[in-house]
Amino acid sequence: MTTTPTAPGTASGAVAAVPAVSADTAALPRARGEVSAAVLDVLASPPPGRLPSFPGKAVEGADPYGDDLQLALYVCYELHYRGFAGVSPDWEWDPDLLRLRAGLERVFLDALRRDTLTGAPSDSDVAAALEPLLVEPAEGGGVSDFLLREGEWWQMREYIAHRSVYHLKEADPHAWVIPRLDGRAKAALVAVEYDEFGGGRGERVHARLFADLMAGAGLDPSYLRYLDDVPAPALATVNLMSLCGLHRALRGALVGHFAAAEISTAPSARKMARALERMGAAPECVLFFTEHIEADAVHEQVMRRDVIGDLLEREPELAADVVLGIRATELLEERLAGHLLNSWRRNASSLRRPLGG
Repeated sequence: MTTTPTAPGTASGAVAAVPAVSADTAALPRARGEVSAAVLDVLASPPPGRLPSFPGKAVEGADPYGDDLQLALYVCYELHYRGFAGVSPDWEWDPDLLRLRAGLERVFLDALRRDTLTGAPSDSDVAAALEPLLVEPAEGGGVSDFLLREGEWWQMREYIAHRSVYHLKEADPHAWVIPRLDGRAKAALVAVEYDEFGGGRGERVHARLFADLMAGAGLDPSYLRYLDDVPAPALATVNLMSLCGLHRALRGALVGHFAAAEISTAPSARKMARALERMGAAPECVLFFTEHIEADAVHEQVMRRDVIGDLLEREPELAADVVLGIRATELLEERLAGHLLNSWRRNASSLRRPLGG
């Protein structure tokens, strides 16, 4: 990648029209391997369909962090969100498809447990797991630091495309945990979600603000427009949320993930806002991140004290799952950051195909 497009609004002063978040469903993506091909093929037909009988190595031997497994999982999970154009909603609870999804989930979850397990007593010490996140890192080698110091506009647009597979449904996965909590933990988490969903104002819903950001950056804000372009490391960060949200047994892990995300957002958002200002981006691009700076600084305290605190008072046996959610979030974010920075430092696109424009 050698071109550096002008940031929006800096050449002619014109800003792209900002559509509302569309309720339209996305088209099915292209397959990335044997398992995702089977899922996509069966979804293209009316239920009930017939999934192939995979040899053991196709699922159990799949790369837990690879494109084939992560896309297959993402597609299965999307049936519980908005679904796909032309795909029957009856597929959402198809027993054979759920059975295949369960096998994929086992591979993914086993890898997360293995790669986050330290073997130390702190494996169930929530305070110890949160402590490193509470110290704002010095200017270093993270993605937001890179974009702030030396990033180019094409790299910023790629970053936005990566994040679109989550932020256009921001906070939706966490809503699944609400009926699985009680008391102060439930009330506090709902208060955080209320802010994420715009405090009752449709134009302030964070997913809408991200669509505005995409339009301001000259990207298509249609729901899941860039699903075909986003590689496994970004899909995995969203699949973690959906996995934990859809399983009551993993409610502690989802709370841990949510807390970790809220703690780390404000420092990163501050750098991203400064990076966009340096690049001359449109105001709606900056707004998405400035909206998160103050709000998430408050949210992290609520999540730690009121949600996690009350949850573990009621169900202390969930401590290890909370730690799993925290560490799995760190692991997957580090994998995504590594992919982005390794690509950009080679002056190569971090997407499966470079963005146009």
